[in-house]
Amino acid sequence: MVYDLVIVGAGPSGLNCGISAKEAGLSYVILEKGVLVNTLYNFPANMTFFSTSKNLEVGHVPFISHTDKPTRREALEYYRRLVESYDISIQYRQEVLNITHREDHKEVRTDQRIFKAKYVVICTGFYDNPNLLQIPGEELPKVKHYYDDAHPYIGSKLAVIGAANSACDVALETWQKGADVTMIIRGDSLYEKVKYWILPNIQNRIKEGSIKAYFNANVISITETSIDIEQQGKKITLENDYVLAMTGYHPDYGFLRKMGIELKEPNQVPAHNSETLESNVTGIYLAGVVLGGDKTSTYFIENTRDQGERIIKDILVRI
Repeated sequence: MVYDLVIVGAGPSGLNCGISAKEAGLSYVILEKGVLVNTLYNFPANMTFFSTSKNLEVGHVPFISHTDKPTRREALEYYRRLVESYDISIQYRQEVLNITHREDHKEVRTDQRIFKAKYVVICTGFYDNPNLLQIPGEELPKVKHYYDDAHPYIGSKLAVIGAANSACDVALETWQKGADVTMIIRGDSLYEKVKYWILPNIQNRIKEGSIKAYFNANVISITETSIDIEQQGKKITLENDYVLAMTGYHPDYGFLRKMGIELKEPNQVPAHNSETLESNVTGIYLAGVVLGGDKTSTYFIENTRDQGERIIKDILVRI
């Protein structure tokens, strides 16, 4: 069959688009290369959201959490209930490899089959693509760009690279569980928008020396037993067991370019109509955090919840 709409990605934005399509009576399917809300699933096990549960709601299903700030576990349960409530059509473990244009439809090729659709929405986020350090030793098993749990780092000398929410969360949690934590921070201070209940804590731990911090510094190489950092022209070698590089993530630019989507300098923002969210490629729309390019803090769940309705409204005019 030829679907009215194929949605790439079963995160909150993809679910939002699916709900809007279903309510409008369109035929649709969501293709997800991993599991439901794959990014949230891969967040740290003990993560707490900055947003309130109300601001994470999609559709008309309420999100009830035990506290004002919901946890990852509560979010996973909420989005599972959301899919059940709306009976959203999702095909899992279907990684989209390419989208080609035919005369009256688009062919969405996955690693398993081809889907045909009149329109496509790309909601692929950015979490699968870490910003690499591009330094010797980054390929070592001790270096990780994702964090799950503090337990493996108990009793270890751990370097945490970064100064934003993820780095501060990781530094505090691993220190509290018994790691010897050193933070490597490129600027002269922590990120000013670190969660308000985290920032004073991490600042105090650094001030008292419980967590060591090198500001205005960069890691320049990594070995099995140490890391080399450069701070204001001086090279410093530190004993080290593990490196957690919390250096951020970016959209899959190669995939977007393959679709023919233009990326605008200086922040690689995908070309799109700000009202309809259609990209420069006719019939391919964008939704969610992928719209922000390198500026990954521009969009998040709570300020993208209307995008599904906007996209479907534009599609209905054309069908």
